[in-house]
Amino acid sequence: MNNGYYQVAGAMVTQFNRLDVITQNLANVNTMGYKRQDVVIADFERIFKDRRDELPLQNHTKDAAKFLSRSINRVPNINERYTDYSAGAMKASTNALDVAITRDDSFLMVQTPNGDLRLSKNGSLNLDDEGFIVTKDGYRVMDSAYANAPDGRRGIQVPPDVALTITQNGEVYGDDVLLGRFFVAVPREIRDLMPDGDNLYKFPRIEDIEDNEISAAFKQGIAQMSNVNPVTEMVNLIQTQRMVETYQKVMTTHMNDLNSEAISKLASVRA
Repeated sequence: MNNGYYQVAGAMVTQFNRLDVITQNLANVNTMGYKRQDVVIADFERIFKDRRDELPLQNHTKDAAKFLSRSINRVPNINERYTDYSAGAMKASTNALDVAITRDDSFLMVQTPNGDLRLSKNGSLNLDDEGFIVTKDGYRVMDSAYANAPDGRRGIQVPPDVALTITQNGEVYGDDVLLGRFFVAVPREIRDLMPDGDNLYKFPRIEDIEDNEISAAFKQGIAQMSNVNPVTEMVNLIQTQRMVETYQKVMTTHMNDLNSEAISKLASVRA
């Protein structure tokens, strides 16, 4: 009976973790460029079988058998957390620096205040006090020649009072003068990207990021909304909450049965 109790408890924790992901999606329904996240749930035994060759075990029979406890061989676990990079809804904008990134595999490269490079899908841009193009959070957007520029001068600087034009390949013109081109980042393996807060994604190595010069990925004057469907997420939220409630009822019933059994045994001993 203890095995069943553990399995139910583990399943409930997994559903709590899924609730965290769903509530994060709902909280970002109106966040420009936000990409929906989801999880893949699998049981512990299947995860173990898939990954046992990677475990630090010298003997994959005896030692592995000790590792695979019978009490947790069917506990649901979150096997993978992934991001849906598909485009969100498009909305016309009067800001010339709003650009929609229409390709799923294309990103802007930005630099954080501490100098780290990250990828972003948020094409809602502004100018900072020095005239450099930045994201809404103030992260400077890198240009195609950023690697050869001094650290403080990386990016595209826009002179005051010019008419801006951004082409579908990310070239930025001010009064028909080319000011630079966005570094259009294309990861070799998009699944390697990890969310890093503020609608940013970090990547394992800079060598895995390529610049696509003819991306045709941008639409100027268009704001790209979140790709979260609030109706779908609310349905997922209700379903997950019901699962948690069910597990809670099972645990309560299980504990009541254990208590009744313990009382009966004590009574029989006294008799």
